[in-house]
Amino acid sequence: MSTNIYLQFYLLYVHIFRKVKKMNIVRNDFKIMPRSMVCEDSNLRGDITISSGCVIHPCSTIIAESGPIVLGENCIVEEYATVRYRIPENHPDYGKLTEEGTPKPLIIGPDNVFEVGCTVEALSIGERNVFECKSYVSADVTVGSGCLIGAGCRLVGKQTLADKTILYTNECLQREAMDRQKTQMIQLDYLRKILPNYHHLRKVNFDPKKVRPQV
Repeated sequence: MSTNIYLQFYLLYVHIFRKVKKMNIVRNDFKIMPRSMVCEDSNLRGDITISSGCVIHPCSTIIAESGPIVLGENCIVEEYATVRYRIPENHPDYGKLTEEGTPKPLIIGPDNVFEVGCTVEALSIGERNVFECKSYVSADVTVGSGCLIGAGCRLVGKQTLADKTILYTNECLQREAMDRQKTQMIQLDYLRKILPNYHHLRKVNFDPKKVRPQV
């Protein structure tokens, strides 16, 4: 009888150990560069680098589960927007490491705008894209540059958005933009003036110009 009890405890231990091993243990490490504004009320989790000129609104969420996230210059993440780096287990890149043996980072290009309530899990994001309100982009989608994902559009399944693709309506109809997406400098300048008056900001803690090379 006692042998059966020990065996049951052993099997339970193995089951719990395997569950814990599969869990992503996320260590917070935030690098905030000069000229960026990150509200204290934002939800940041994991290894996240916020490049110069970015504006991270209150109640926004950035989660780096599968590896570091590097947010390019002059990106805007608005209220209730979610940027999540999570590679599904059935994805070809799941578990892949760099040559240094570290998790592969998600590098998001500059001048991207993540509007209110959108959720973006794409594993490749170019520059000057706009993800409008309540849009959703899954991890199987590759987003080029200069794209616009319209309000309420849901992109799931393996697909690649060519540069300057515009998606609109709930059916995700597509067309090509005539001109390249403009930068958001006017909006960024306005936000830099307004946000400090109403929200507490996280302190800048990383300046690449002052980092000394390792000898």
